[in-house]
Amino acid sequence: MDNSTLSHTTWNCKYHIVFAPKFRRKVAYGMFKQDIANILSTLCKRKGVEIIEAEIMPDHVHMLVKIPPSISVAEFMGFLKGKSSLMIFDRHANLKYKYGNRRFWCRGYYVDTVGKNTAKIKEYIRNQMAEDQEYDQLSLFEDYDPFTGKPRNKN
Repeated sequence: MDNSTLSHTTWNCKYHIVFAPKFRRKVAYGMFKQDIANILSTLCKRKGVEIIEAEIMPDHVHMLVKIPPSISVAEFMGFLKGKSSLMIFDRHANLKYKYGNRRFWCRGYYVDTVGKNTAKIKEYIRNQMAEDQEYDQLSLFEDYDPFTGKPRNKN
């Protein structure tokens, strides 16, 4: 079983969490991707949170995590987003000018309990990048210019 134990508790609390950089900027990719992944991993270990599956997309982060019942999801997310912002700005000082006031992440986040669907969620997170790339390929050419509303030439 996937159950974990504390002194008087047996638990299996898994959550699918999605959060994004401020203004959905695509900064969480490229040269910052590995560093952000290391920071998030380090902070999860500090709180005793196990990362089951994770993927950093160009404009958001998917994580499947196992959070002990001694920590609320809101408390964990406040810690994760707050400390990671400080650590990212300490390591990459040039980002301070793009994201004023040391706020790297958007205010909100999405969380869902996993229950018995762990395998399905893991598969979804793994395949998210490929699905996004396929969708981007389909939407590379738009029939109408989004700024003027006029039809575009297909040539």
